[in-house]
Amino acid sequence: MPETMIAATDGSGSFGAYVAQPKDKPAGAGAPAARGAVVMIQEIFGVNATMRQLSDWVAELGFIAISPDLFWRQEKGVQLDPDAGQAQWDKAFKLMQGMDQDKAVEDLKATIAEARRMPGANGKVATMGFCLGGRLAYMTAARTDADANISYYGVGIEGLLGEVGAIKAPLILHIAEKDKFVPPEAQAKILEGVKGNPQVSAHVYPGVDHAFARMGGHAWDARAATIANGRTAELLARVLG
Repeated sequence: MPETMIAATDGSGSFGAYVAQPKDKPAGAGAPAARGAVVMIQEIFGVNATMRQLSDWVAELGFIAISPDLFWRQEKGVQLDPDAGQAQWDKAFKLMQGMDQDKAVEDLKATIAEARRMPGANGKVATMGFCLGGRLAYMTAARTDADANISYYGVGIEGLLGEVGAIKAPLILHIAEKDKFVPPEAQAKILEGVKGNPQVSAHVYPGVDHAFARMGGHAWDARAATIANGRTAELLARVLG
């Protein structure tokens, strides 16, 4: 599954990442322009079919997409299916609970650095995360030099609001109104906590649940996903070129 390997900055090894490349221009149209890159940050299910599909979608938008395996310190190559029964969910939660999120951010820093220098890249990099990845996208916004960050239904962001002042690049928060993992009181804290930082825009999507943008999933909502993805695409085009 991995198409590239990235060295961890702490010297503990290397981890794989799925890479999706934009299609080149037709023959005779000249050399393809350099592209911005998007680091795709996994849900609790690893770099599974959903994350590869989302990475392919970002490549179709014209960007290089790179999705690192953030569970590698516990188990390499995890690919779980949220629609395949409780055992998959149990393993996913165990891996999430076992993750050192500070080290995961360091691995994302290494991925961002790798993405800046990939062949065909223009040096500009955004991050885009979902669920656990949505939380990590907020953390990368506060702790890395990524040029933009996008969080889909990030969990536990209300506990990270002390870092909001460190966010210097654009960050979009996509929040599901009926998210069972982010209850109304948590949503209220997030909205209040980020409103003083003009780099952060938070959008609440009425009537939808966690994972509303996972195409084909049980919570998929075409309208909300299309609106959210439009906001995402606009930011990527504006910041990455």
